[in-house]
Amino acid sequence: MALLEFFRPRRAKTANVAKERLQIIVAERRSAGQASPAYLPQLKRDILAVISKYVQINPEHVSVNLDHNGDELSVLELNVTLPDEEK
Repeated sequence: MALLEFFRPRRAKTANVAKERLQIIVAERRSAGQASPAYLPQLKRDILAVISKYVQINPEHVSVNLDHNGDELSVLELNVTLPDEEK
């Protein structure tokens, strides 16, 4: 079994990739202080690309916001309106 995995390596899971990206963003944000979040548009495009693999979605139905609550706390808010499931 291990020999087959050598020739066909598994791809990273989408959730793990997203988690790593968010960790990088948080680390960058902490080191940059209160600089403007230039990465938010790219983050929104990446999230849209992942969701579009599973569900047809309008880009206007995805919003990404970053709020600062004091010096030590930042909140990344993601709102996605998914279409109703057709029956």
